[in-house]
Amino acid sequence: MSAAISEPGAEAAETSVAVKKPSGGGLGRYVVIRFLLIIPTIFILTTLVFFLMRITGDPITASLGGRLTKSQLAERIHAAGYDRPLLVQYFEYMGNLLKGDFGTTVSDGQPVSSILLNYGTATIELVFYALIVAFILGIPLGMLAAYHRDKAPDAALRILAILGYATPVFFAGMILKLVFGVFLPILPVAGRGTTETEYIMSGVVGPTRFYIIDAIRIGNFEVLGDVLAHAVLPAIALGVLTAGVFLRLVRTNLIGTLGQQYIDSGRSRGISEYRLVTKHAYRPALIPIITVMGMQIALMLAGAVLTETTFEWKGLGFKLAEYLTARDFVAVQGIVVFLAIIVALTNFLVDVIAAFIDPRVRY
Repeated sequence: MSAAISEPGAEAAETSVAVKKPSGGGLGRYVVIRFLLIIPTIFILTTLVFFLMRITGDPITASLGGRLTKSQLAERIHAAGYDRPLLVQYFEYMGNLLKGDFGTTVSDGQPVSSILLNYGTATIELVFYALIVAFILGIPLGMLAAYHRDKAPDAALRILAILGYATPVFFAGMILKLVFGVFLPILPVAGRGTTETEYIMSGVVGPTRFYIIDAIRIGNFEVLGDVLAHAVLPAIALGVLTAGVFLRLVRTNLIGTLGQQYIDSGRSRGISEYRLVTKHAYRPALIPIITVMGMQIALMLAGAVLTETTFEWKGLGFKLAEYLTARDFVAVQGIVVFLAIIVALTNFLVDVIAAFIDPRVRY
């Protein structure tokens, strides 16, 4: 009988081990699979961008076709290798990408990699500011809407959320410039800093090119204040759209969480509704925000083109608009591919964070 009693214990131990093992292995396997999926994703995106950019012909003709003679065009096309078969050009381009070579712009002869290095940090910095705005506005207002469910504040906040993600970024930017640059001239409406700030930043030794980090490194808090002041309006214009999405997500998921059994148990013990919302129910409601954050960052990078153009924020979006006007498809191709790589890597990181927080995502 003792043997019969001990067997269930052994089976239980084996079962507990079996339950624990997939948990850790599940996360590791999920991370590896998601990382490996980045490779075909970037490959497909890069291939699509390459061939779409060549629909109109070679980049030399597209950019300089009306300014050079036929013989000069032919000479430039041959020198750049654009008269070779398209597949040969494609494989050469992919090989150069693996070495970090994004090509050379046609309009001004600059290496695309240097443009990405000099202007990419500005775009990443702007998206970071916009995410802060989205979190500051979207999460508390979503909690407030859930707390006042089906009442006047909830209805007003839902309308506000719809207006937030339905308003075009450039229109929101123009309204902000009009209000805070003309009617209430209290905030700068163009650039990443004043002329003096730009001059100081150009002299920073070993710059990160993130103005906020470099200002802190050199200990110049006047420059830091100027950098932050210039970031307020672009960050609001770009962040309000995502704030509306976060507001609706938090509200919907918080209402669902408030219907769970452990919340009902808290109510039966006399815990106030406010405490249930702010202390017990909001954390599970934030998980969906993490899962959609990668998509929202991709939308922000797309919206950065209009935001940077509106506020003359010298980032990749600003340069992309310039090169599109110049029909410099080599530069456009390099910038778009770089942004696609950032989006793919960001989605990977967001998926890993979501899987770490919520084990259900792994399966």
